[in-house]
Amino acid sequence: MAHYPAIDTELLRSFVAIADHGGFTRAAESVNRTQSAISMQMKRLEEDVLQRRLFERDGRQVRLTAEGQVLLGYARRILKLHGEVMNTLREPHMVGAVRIGTPDDYVMRFLPGILSRFAQSYPMVQVEVHCDPSARLLQRQDLDLTIVTRQPGEEIGQLLRQDRMLWVGALGFDVHAQRPIPLAMFNEDCFCRAWACNALDAREIDYRVAYTSPSLAAILAIVSAGLAISAQMQSVIPTELRVLDAGSGLPELPTSSIVLLRNRSRSRSNPVTETMAEHIVEGFRL
Repeated sequence: MAHYPAIDTELLRSFVAIADHGGFTRAAESVNRTQSAISMQMKRLEEDVLQRRLFERDGRQVRLTAEGQVLLGYARRILKLHGEVMNTLREPHMVGAVRIGTPDDYVMRFLPGILSRFAQSYPMVQVEVHCDPSARLLQRQDLDLTIVTRQPGEEIGQLLRQDRMLWVGALGFDVHAQRPIPLAMFNEDCFCRAWACNALDAREIDYRVAYTSPSLAAILAIVSAGLAISAQMQSVIPTELRVLDAGSGLPELPTSSIVLLRNRSRSRSNPVTETMAEHIVEGFRL
């Protein structure tokens, strides 16, 4: 049987961070290492361990080679299994509490699966979920983990996923017959509302914010009733609503980045918080 060099999980963790963040600098920040340390790790992984080129480098841009893409799938699986083994054998009776902040957008789409899987492994951990717009969450210091929406290029923390913002309306809603266009949006301190209104202003399209609510369920109910249209993340749009394409005359909206922030002052060396963070990262990939 052939003997191959062992792959350190820390090398794989850094490799996955580079793939997720698209570069060495942000990856280094996410795993709390220097950029030079990350570079040395990848040199070791490419030259000493795998003897395969994993990255295509074009200036500051980094892309995975075909071999890198293959490794990425295995790396995610290995890290997931590694985490499960460590959590099961080292922390079988983990107790404590964790406070999570998230915009209302992601509660129904992502949190049920995340919290269900976490509760199956750690039933004694108390979880608090606080819903606020991203702008308010960024000001709070009482949360262990915070999920917020950011524009590309303004990411902070760990990137969970990127999601397109789309216009959405009821099946029979005629945008061209509505002036000003009625909107159903989150409250004024929501990034999505600002992006949508700015895009309409730039195209000089008349609109009015006819309905506001902090609840995604309420906004979608208003849109479903044909009373207004809205701008929402693609991942939270239900199948019964219609995405309004370029033929509607509405402006294209930016792609958002969903990121995870850790409150280092509250969660330093806290296995409960870090384990929940791992479940959140995995849940947003599904």
